[in-house]
Amino acid sequence: MTPRDAIDIRPVSEDGLREWTRALSTGFLRSPEVSDVELEARRGQFLPGRTLGAFDGGRCVGTFRSFPQELSVGGGATVPADAISNVTVSPTHRRRGILTRMMGQDLAAAKERGDVVATLIAAEYPIYGRYGFGPATWTSEWTIDVPRTGLDPRWSGPTDGGRIDLVDGEDVRKLGPELHARLARQQPGAVSRDERWWQVNTGAVRFGGSWDEPFYAVYRSAEGEVDGLVSYEADDKWDAKQPQDTADVNWLIAATPAAERALWQYLCSIDWITKVKTGWRAPDDLLPFFLPDPRAAKLTAHADWLWVRILDVVRALEARPYDSGDSGASGRGLVLEVVDADGFAGGRYRLDVSDAGVGSCVPGTRDAAELTLDVRELAALWLGDESAVRLAALGRVREERAGAALVADALLRTSRRPWCPDIF
Repeated sequence: MTPRDAIDIRPVSEDGLREWTRALSTGFLRSPEVSDVELEARRGQFLPGRTLGAFDGGRCVGTFRSFPQELSVGGGATVPADAISNVTVSPTHRRRGILTRMMGQDLAAAKERGDVVATLIAAEYPIYGRYGFGPATWTSEWTIDVPRTGLDPRWSGPTDGGRIDLVDGEDVRKLGPELHARLARQQPGAVSRDERWWQVNTGAVRFGGSWDEPFYAVYRSAEGEVDGLVSYEADDKWDAKQPQDTADVNWLIAATPAAERALWQYLCSIDWITKVKTGWRAPDDLLPFFLPDPRAAKLTAHADWLWVRILDVVRALEARPYDSGDSGASGRGLVLEVVDADGFAGGRYRLDVSDAGVGSCVPGTRDAAELTLDVRELAALWLGDESAVRLAALGRVREERAGAALVADALLRTSRRPWCPDIF
């Protein structure tokens, strides 16, 4: 067995991408064969210095990639994020500290660049808490039993003056970015989609294998504004000459509830479709209650989704909006003792929220701590999804002053849950 310190962690050059991609596929239990098409697609996402490999001799046995991202915190504000993806360690080299070394190298570089947070979608829950990440958003998936919805099967279009049209991938690449930007401005937890995202998700850039063109539908309001887009596929299943087709939603984004309602009703109105699988949605999605019978939407999955690692507590807490007016949070403050074993974000911070809902965070305060928590718990609270009272009951935060967890909830929790529509 190769000693730990003999395994080299280093940035991968473009010339090393084939070996790195082979290791990536091996780690995810896919065929290790690397096609020229996939290799070219990988080159298109290559960023010098941010594609790391672990090497045992000349063989790549671990992979890690990061890229720049903007994370929405609500109120139209975003923070720069270090988005982490393609993390693997080959099964022959587990439990040798390879991921710890790659993660430490990347987070140190992100902190040096000035990124406020790091983000990732965790394949497995237990891995990333030890690096200071906490689940900041959750996601849910429903399967709609169309005949049970109570919707009028004769419905043929929106009743609000809007309209739905089928479009192609080229149209989506033109219409999608601005619509997504509108959604992201109002949706805490949303992450940026660059031009390449739209190319990959409409088949303009492919990673090999077959590509089946999905259907795309756009909702335009009565004023002609593009307010919603959906990408979906359908199978072809019949039973005793009766159609039993399922529509699988790849993604659905909407800037208004009217657009959401119209697109879900459209999907449930397609002839032969008896089930609609919604794909990953917000955990408090409006969908079930768009249906006359909400029980027709069966919850089939609920899980953690976007994980966040805070690197700069001051900028993170000052970037997001807070409730103002009579919410009970305005004019209040809280002193947090943040524990960070890796040293990126630990310390004592005083957060104050003005009557206008603007946060001010002072590091190194000498005021007595009121709430002590690990940086991973702060990540779970930061976008407004988790409850400090609940974490205190679980023993994951500690009140140094009675009632501090209630104050944290009044300051940090949001009326709608944060949601990340994307996987990366």
